[in-house]
Amino acid sequence: MALTEVLILVLSFLVLLAIGVPVAYSIGLSSALTLIISMPSITAFTTLAQRMATGLDSFALLAIPFFVLSGQLMNRGGIARRLVDFAKVLVGPLPGGLAFVNILACMLFGAISGSAAAAASAIGGFMGPRMEKEGYNKEFSAAINITSSTTGLIIPPSNILIVYSLASGGVSIAALFMAGYVPGILLGVALMAVAAVYSMKRGYKGDSRESLKEGLKKFLAAFPSLLLLIIVIGGIVAGIFTATEASAIAVLYTLVLSMIYKEVKIKDLPKILEDSVLTTAIVMLLIGTSMGMSWVMSYENIPQEVSNLLIGLSDNPVVILVIINLILLFVGIFMDMTPAVLIFTPIFLPVVTKLGMDPIHFGIVMVLNLCIGLCTPPVGSVLFIGCSVANIRIEKVLKPLIPLFITMIAVLLLVTYVPDLTLWLPRVFGF
Repeated sequence: MALTEVLILVLSFLVLLAIGVPVAYSIGLSSALTLIISMPSITAFTTLAQRMATGLDSFALLAIPFFVLSGQLMNRGGIARRLVDFAKVLVGPLPGGLAFVNILACMLFGAISGSAAAAASAIGGFMGPRMEKEGYNKEFSAAINITSSTTGLIIPPSNILIVYSLASGGVSIAALFMAGYVPGILLGVALMAVAAVYSMKRGYKGDSRESLKEGLKKFLAAFPSLLLLIIVIGGIVAGIFTATEASAIAVLYTLVLSMIYKEVKIKDLPKILEDSVLTTAIVMLLIGTSMGMSWVMSYENIPQEVSNLLIGLSDNPVVILVIINLILLFVGIFMDMTPAVLIFTPIFLPVVTKLGMDPIHFGIVMVLNLCIGLCTPPVGSVLFIGCSVANIRIEKVLKPLIPLFITMIAVLLLVTYVPDLTLWLPRVFGF
């Protein structure tokens, strides 16, 4: 590994980010500059373009535009409101019940849509004004919405777990989906515990308990939306269809459901498709340039050198995993999730597998790490969306975010060092 190439790759990337160049372009340009040192410029640009195209040539990646489209349909199809109503029946009467409703609704909507941004926008837009009207602190409400929105990236179906499967060289998507349930639910419950303490200190009361008839009515209204989880995950686990085929089924199902709810009309579809295409284009450009950078790092032998360096620091798995977690937490502050997974999986996966860590377990740990980064300035996309929806400045929400950050890190450590939390469910289903 030539030190010059490594310095050019890292420093050019950081400088480009610092001057405001979008992440995808920063990744592509820094990769090109690094290759130019090692080979003629024409060859470097041609090679990088080929690697970007090859990186996108994957059947599994077809799932991403379909899940993006189904998420857009859910966001506009009245599904969020029905999930909030159902969550209110379950946890609304508890002290601080609206905070619990926010968290549970984000978990359900995020899991169904596979998007933290969609959950923060849809649930935050609906719950924020309601919580403020009931006397909840506006900053606290926004902080709850921001952190709980990330649970949908761990609870399947999840686009980022599909990306990890690609970056890891083919770890089973179905196994990753099964592995995400317990850590995702654990994170949601931990956030509820923080909300409960905060609510008791502030004296927030619960809503009045719904009658059995009203509760059943709201459950039946939400049931078709919840059924999507059973169809998608059940079909994948049973081997009826692949994750990619499941994503197409999710689009068809949510389209029909939105039409039945009369929330989406034919005239709305061009705008929904346009938004989905724009989001998909951004994600795919990030994936393409990140796959290019991954190849450049492999060409420069960086993953092997980092692996040797970390193993040389200590042979204690606890110490190595602490170092990797700290690096990923730091990376998550400055880099979006998709490129982070594509770039750092080839670096760290060989290290943890040498330590005997299951690739499925590491995938959940990595995603959980980067979920924390989504809530962290300066590049936390969910933080920006949550603050925008709540109409509040970022610095105002940082104080109530601190105990929630600490809780997320505590869950991360628990998931890291107790592998059975992640691997138990995949083993039950034979993965």
